[in-house]
Amino acid sequence: MSIPIHIERLTFVYPSGVVALREVTLRIAPGERVALIGQNGAGKTTLARHLNGLLKPSSGSVRIGELDTRQTSVARLARAVGYVFQHPEHQIFKRRVRDEVAVGPRNLGFSAERRAALVEQALAATGLSALADHHPHELSPALRKRVALASVLAMDPAIIVLDEPTTGQDAPGVALIGALIDQLAAAGRTVITISHDIDFCAEHCERLIVLSAGRVLLDGSRAQVFGQPALLAHAAVEAPQITRLALRLGLPPLWEIPALLQALDDGHTPAAPPPTV
Repeated sequence: MSIPIHIERLTFVYPSGVVALREVTLRIAPGERVALIGQNGAGKTTLARHLNGLLKPSSGSVRIGELDTRQTSVARLARAVGYVFQHPEHQIFKRRVRDEVAVGPRNLGFSAERRAALVEQALAATGLSALADHHPHELSPALRKRVALASVLAMDPAIIVLDEPTTGQDAPGVALIGALIDQLAAAGRTVITISHDIDFCAEHCERLIVLSAGRVLLDGSRAQVFGQPALLAHAAVEAPQITRLALRLGLPPLWEIPALLQALDDGHTPAAPPPTV
């Protein structure tokens, strides 16, 4: 399961001539929880789709472990990289949830015993066990998103890409997905999340990569990235409200309420607010 990602000077130009990525170089280690953030059109999804070979570099390279994506089929890369699309309708074809979740491991040639075990584990992890015999398209969009997630988990990939995983989810659904990301990373899997939900990213992703106009503008820990509000603003990204409050109080860029309260309890004296004009 230990598969690193190496992206070297990746540039991608769409047939229309739009340059979506410009000289992107990244290293992502196994087990990292990474968020790709930035405004629409920044290049987040374009970058992510290079990881499973759906897009090939115009120049530069993308390597998944020892595999060069330019020379590797999407089917081969699917053994290492699972991609949950933003719109689950693009991934759902069967008439029962259980059958849909079983498609991936069957296509990968897993044994019947391993396939059955992975399907049950994926259904349980996504809270879908009780809905296993339902038609996926009878479910709500939020639950269909979880069906797509379960289908990818059942393929047992080392790297999982989640495109806007919290869209349409209620609070329990968001909590379930967040806990699942934490569990996957704890088990040594790499989880890459594309999201506009900055609070979710702050809670569940240790590393933030901010894209702007196809380039990496910021790349670092939550504290490192949230501590540069001017650059975040340049990318049209706003730090979590707790972080903005902490910075206004003269504290480090915290992103959790307990940490903020603890800093205040430790005797910090809030900085005077700037004068109003």
